[in-house]
Amino acid sequence: MTWTFSEDLDEYLTVAGATVAARPAENTLLLTVAGTLRRRGSDAYGEGTPRYGWWRGADGRVDGALLWTPPYAVLVGTVPAEAVAPPAGACVTFGSPAVSAERGTAGALAAEWRRTGAEVTTVVERRLYRLGVLTPPDPSPPGRARVATTADRALLVEWVDAFRRETGQPAPGAGRAVDDRIAYGGLTLWEHDGVPVSTAGVSRPVAGTVRVAPVYTAPQWRGRGYAAAVTAAASGAVRGAGAGEVLLFTDLANPTSNGVYRRIGYRAVADRVEIAMGGRSPAAGLSPPAL
Repeated sequence: MTWTFSEDLDEYLTVAGATVAARPAENTLLLTVAGTLRRRGSDAYGEGTPRYGWWRGADGRVDGALLWTPPYAVLVGTVPAEAVAPPAGACVTFGSPAVSAERGTAGALAAEWRRTGAEVTTVVERRLYRLGVLTPPDPSPPGRARVATTADRALLVEWVDAFRRETGQPAPGAGRAVDDRIAYGGLTLWEHDGVPVSTAGVSRPVAGTVRVAPVYTAPQWRGRGYAAAVTAAASGAVRGAGAGEVLLFTDLANPTSNGVYRRIGYRAVADRVEIAMGGRSPAAGLSPPAL
């Protein structure tokens, strides 16, 4: 029973890709981040070299995986209990003081760090939701949904940068990310009287799943139901296009957004917790940007 670590994305996808894809909801972050790295290159999330890992059980089969895009948190996927201790040490070796994992796994990793005398901080707790029966807002706010085009690029780059600042994920490359989403119709706008007021993005389909992110409403338009409406529109569109699962994450510290998504049909799957050892730097305790 052992972990193997590599800097080779192709090797990781060949060895561990099928295992990760077998649980696409729980491993959605690993799937979408790996997909982005494959399309945009190893510098998609920064200049640091990404690292990948996979766990083989006693029978020799791969039964868990992780990946790291510095300077962000190490993303740990679904792993068996016996596989938890080694990543705690690996994070120190990598130079990353932060991990994002399912709540139980994060708790076990925190316990391993505390055994070494380290202080462990919970950075953020997120809840993963999957779409059940889609229930668009009723009444709907005024306006309509439409797919964003290159004509919307400047506004969307501005909004993505604002979203990242507000969620503590300041990162370069908003223009590159927006261009990628526009290329496959991955950004939906809600317009009121011809003016864009809110947007919802969707990831490329992977292993039959699509994840909604980011959802952003310009500050002057908030509190009017636009976020719920644009999220429902984007969710319905990808489901209609054949997505088997439509997912999204919320910050558990934001009861408003959790309530909004539940009202339009999203149901809780699991919680994901980001922890940091000995405090955190501005980026080290964060998952890679949603877009």
